[in-house]
Amino acid sequence: MSRKILIISQNFYPEIGSAGNRIKNIYTLLKKNGNDVQVLTTDPTYPNKKIYQSDQFWDDGELNNDLFNIERIKIKNKKYSRSIFNRLFYYVEMALKMFVSVIKSQNKYDIVYTTSPPIFVAIVGLFAKIKFNAKLILDVRDLWPESLKGVGVFDKPAILNVFKMIEKLLYKKSDNIVVNSSGFIEHITNYSASFIKKINYIPNGARAKEINPASNSRSFKVIYAGNIGLAQDDKILMQLSQELKKHNIEFTIIGYGLRREGLKHYIETNSLDNVTFLEPLNREECLRVISEHHVGIVTLMDKEVFKTVLPGKIIDYMTCGVPVVGSVSGLSKDIILNQDIGYVANNNVEELMKYIHILHKDPSLREEKSNNGKRFVVENFLWESNIHSLLEIINS
Repeated sequence: MSRKILIISQNFYPEIGSAGNRIKNIYTLLKKNGNDVQVLTTDPTYPNKKIYQSDQFWDDGELNNDLFNIERIKIKNKKYSRSIFNRLFYYVEMALKMFVSVIKSQNKYDIVYTTSPPIFVAIVGLFAKIKFNAKLILDVRDLWPESLKGVGVFDKPAILNVFKMIEKLLYKKSDNIVVNSSGFIEHITNYSASFIKKINYIPNGARAKEINPASNSRSFKVIYAGNIGLAQDDKILMQLSQELKKHNIEFTIIGYGLRREGLKHYIETNSLDNVTFLEPLNREECLRVISEHHVGIVTLMDKEVFKTVLPGKIIDYMTCGVPVVGSVSGLSKDIILNQDIGYVANNNVEELMKYIHILHKDPSLREEKSNNGKRFVVENFLWESNIHSLLEIINS
């Protein structure tokens, strides 16, 4: 059954990162399954607008030419900032312009699919539900405002309580709630046990064509790929770079985010010539580079809120057949250990190095964990399979 669907999301193709890739796949696969889908989003700005001047990120000709179904609003403030207040101004400007677009729209929609964070976009989605008399599906990609406290940039109880009231209202008014991490379910049901009936788990994932073989290179190499922001532990990456240098192990970093430049400066200042620091890449090229390595590193700050998340880089490492060595806890730790795809250290560089050495010395062990990771992706994280869960929600 064909449905008329409006997706409202800050992040979308060609933006790098898990959020943009997630909404791109949802849009593309909903259309391929016969639905009439339109997107309200922004000009690509994450992690900064400048990188999208390069044609490498605009690598999907079909989406490039899909001008009728994709509306991009322009944001005056084009840069992310560590300042939470600058970030809030960015979000408010974006939400106001999205409100205007919804108000002006003469279309009719059966379903509004909106995303959070930021919570401001989800508020626009609630308004669109009312205007179009449509079913509202709320896609929760992160716990916001909980993550604000987790990264230590904002701790104003009065304002956070207002955001929590809005968060609860969105859960209440949504017809369905989609979460990309099973760790979010308990947080949402703590507001009301009745919300469990609305919740559906649809994780981030890979496309079947992206499953890559592990590296057969003789040169042992370690990689970190993804955001270097406030949630990631850049201090561990600095220490790890030093330790890998002592053991003549190559380390590749494909990074973006608020702490990228600080890490890059540290590497240059300390003459860590074993480290190759790459600019952000499009997804296809990023996966190709990851697959040329033997160990993938993941780090998260040791905060309660981050115990509920599964970083996209872990799925990407598994997709590429790369064993994982992480400084993480909670859900991420459970998956790494229970699925036997790697090792977990407790915020300890010495432990990280111990596990890297174990994998360095034992190619058969690397192959075993590589195969475990790829198998787990095929069984749990393929978009071609998981989109059917969303189709069932849409058609119910």
